[in-house]
Order: sequence, then structure tokens, then C-alpha cells
Amino acid sequence: MTPSPHVAGAGRRRTRLLAATAAVALLLDVLSKVVAVAFLEGNPPMKLLGGALYLVVYRNSGAAFSMATGLTWLLSLIALGVVVVIVRLAPRLRSAPWAVGLGLVLGGALGNLVDRLLRAPGPLRGHVVDFLSLLAPDGSVWPVFNLADSAIVCGGVVLVALAATGRDFDGTRGPRGPAKKVPERATE
Repeated sequence: MTPSPHVAGAGRRRTRLLAATAAVALLLDVLSKVVAVAFLEGNPPMKLLGGALYLVVYRNSGAAFSMATGLTWLLSLIALGVVVVIVRLAPRLRSAPWAVGLGLVLGGALGNLVDRLLRAPGPLRGHVVDFLSLLAPDGSVWPVFNLADSAIVCGGVVLVALAATGRDFDGTRGPRGPAKKVPERATE
């Protein structure tokens, strides 16, 4: 059964929204890392907002919170898997919020994947550039992160909120929580 032109058009619009969101997230991540490396690397941390934020470059061979350090090749394959799943899901999207959430996750995954593929020490072993540190210049309060990490987290929050409220990626609205029984009418 072929979808109606209206449904097919909505799917194309949502796919374009996903792609545009991912492209913006990726572009902002790549540009911010280029600027961070060019102006921050080798310099003391830059204190902003009265110490609420510090700009300082760290090279991370692991995942978020420096987990899986030394398994960069595995993290690269996982990121590639995430990209493939989202790209395969994209044509079935009918929900703008899901498109934005998935676009943020896709853009963030691609941003960190680019680092793992193109940065030293080599392909599938590259270290991700992190440069944002909250409340301390050394990541002791919160791990140092980048815009790709932020996009992944924000996209994940959007997706969890959509799922929790029963909004499906195909634009339908499912039940929120367990089905409720309809009370029977009392007989007279």
C-alpha cells in the first residue's frame, strides 16, 4: 500500500528537518572545536560567567565522563551504528519533535565521530576535543564536554520526553502509561 501524497510529503518535510537539525549541530560542533583548538590549546583556562564556565581544551579518548578510555575504535563503531539507525528511521518520520530530537542526536554523534576518524592519533583512534567545563577548569565538578555532547544529551531528553508522553515517531499518539479501565455503569 503506497502512502498518500500528503503523508509522503510530511515524511519528506520531517526528513529534511532532521537533516537540517543534524547539519546545524554538526557544523556548530566542528566550528567550535576548530576555534577551541586554535585559540585555547596550550593556554590557561578562560574563565567565563564568574567561574560558572571555563573554556579549556582536553583530548578525550573515551566516551562521556571519560568512560571506555582506550576503546575509541569501539565507540566509533557504536556512533556509526547510531548514525545508520537514525538514517534508516528517517523516511518513516512524521513528527517534527522526533525529527528535531533525532537530528540533535545524529549531529552530535557525527560531530564526535568526525573527531574519532580524523584527529590524532589516527583513524578510529582519534581523540575527541572537549573544551567546556562547568564550575571548575579541570572537569572536577562536571566532566569537560563539547557541543556534540550537548546535542546528544538535549536530543536524548527530547526523545525521552516524547516517548514518556506517548508521542510516536510516526506522528501518532499512543497511550501514556498503563491502560485505564472504564468504570462500569451501576445497574438500577
